[in-house]
Amino acid sequence: MNKTKKFLGLGAAALLAIGLAACADKDDDSTGKKDEASGGSTTSVGEAVDYKITGIDPGAGIMEATDKAIEEYGLDKWTVTTGSGAAMTAALKKAYDKEEPIIVTGWTPHWKFAKFDLKYLDDPKGVYGGEEQIHTIARKGLKEDLPEAYEILSNFHWTEDDMGSVMVAIQDGTKEADAARDWVDANADKISEWTEGVDSVDGDKINLAYVAWDSEIASHNVIKLVLEDMGYNVTLTQVEAGPLWTAIADGSADATLAAWLPVTHKTYADKFEGKFDDLGISMEGVKIGLVVPAYMDINSIEDLKE
Repeated sequence: MNKTKKFLGLGAAALLAIGLAACADKDDDSTGKKDEASGGSTTSVGEAVDYKITGIDPGAGIMEATDKAIEEYGLDKWTVTTGSGAAMTAALKKAYDKEEPIIVTGWTPHWKFAKFDLKYLDDPKGVYGGEEQIHTIARKGLKEDLPEAYEILSNFHWTEDDMGSVMVAIQDGTKEADAARDWVDANADKISEWTEGVDSVDGDKINLAYVAWDSEIASHNVIKLVLEDMGYNVTLTQVEAGPLWTAIADGSADATLAAWLPVTHKTYADKFEGKFDDLGISMEGVKIGLVVPAYMDINSIEDLKE
């Protein structure tokens, strides 16, 4: 009887060992790939994220570029979810906190690069283009109707660090207008460059349109205060990219600081060519593409085919 108990004990131990080995074999790491040292097969990044790229609003140029990337790279199994910029960053934070795999549409400048350790996937086919610029564009006739505002908007230029400080402050809980005011008050020299030689006005109205990207929320709240300090009555109107360009072209909005060129908003720039004035570049060296947490073992869009 003692021998029987001993035999059963050894059998239970063996079964337990087999069970633990099976569990270990199923345990994938945070990159979506199984530990190759175990000798098991690998799980692709696509399988780990259900072949899903987390996107933003469907009218954004980055979404059009992502649809093109799926086609150009032959990612037949992949889809792009639509939503808002806020929904995208919420999904990113949730995955990042758990060190889970996720792929999102991303752009810089954006506060998420200051909060999380992220990287762009290489784009060897150049679907997302190289470095872009953010342009300020205005409706036809603004120069004649509101020459002071036109001059200030033409002079507007700041850096990624400038914008980033406003975006991070907002994400940390500061109200948008307060974060903008803090930056304006701390950067009097830069503001004076934008307004040098420009006369104040007495309540002239101006309507600025913008998309709900964190970068554009920052820039439009700053320029709103600058224009108000010069005597303007400023209205900010939030729309998606398509309606934004339409509003500038048909004159229902006066200007926007949110024209990303030459790739992100190329479709709209081509469509409305000749129906808007380009006042110049407000920021250089911006970028769009597919972004993943740095802990993921993937470096190129081409790797998504695996």
